[in-house]
Amino acid sequence: MADSGRARKLSERIQQIVATMLDTRIKDPRLGFVTVTDVRVTGDLQHATVFYTVLGDDEARSDSAAALESARGLIRSEVGKQTGIRLTPTLEFVLDAVPETAAHLEEALRRAAEHDAELARLREGAAYAGEADPYKKPATDDGSSEA
Repeated sequence: MADSGRARKLSERIQQIVATMLDTRIKDPRLGFVTVTDVRVTGDLQHATVFYTVLGDDEARSDSAAALESARGLIRSEVGKQTGIRLTPTLEFVLDAVPETAAHLEEALRRAAEHDAELARLREGAAYAGEADPYKKPATDDGSSEA
């Protein structure tokens, strides 16, 4: 079993190789604006998961996924040549959901900020429902409470 440092270095190298291949050697017209965001290699260095994002709509994502699937063998052989390891890991391409998640979180934060601003606006002219100081004061010698 390989140590995690070696797997990390291999994943970084695979990310560089795949990004270069997509930029220079893969000439599939279905391939859109693809960015390789991360690569994760298993501990035994036998499998690599390549995470990517695609700029565009759902059709561009599906076309790019098909292009990556058809170029998987060429990319894997180039990874094997450039890394020089005994067993080249299998490659799996997975669409990264980070941009959609980030957009969802930004929308939730925007709604929360609007709600906070509305509460602050409502709070400006508000008055206490009862007395301003609802706590009881200790009684003085004459029987009345202190003011």
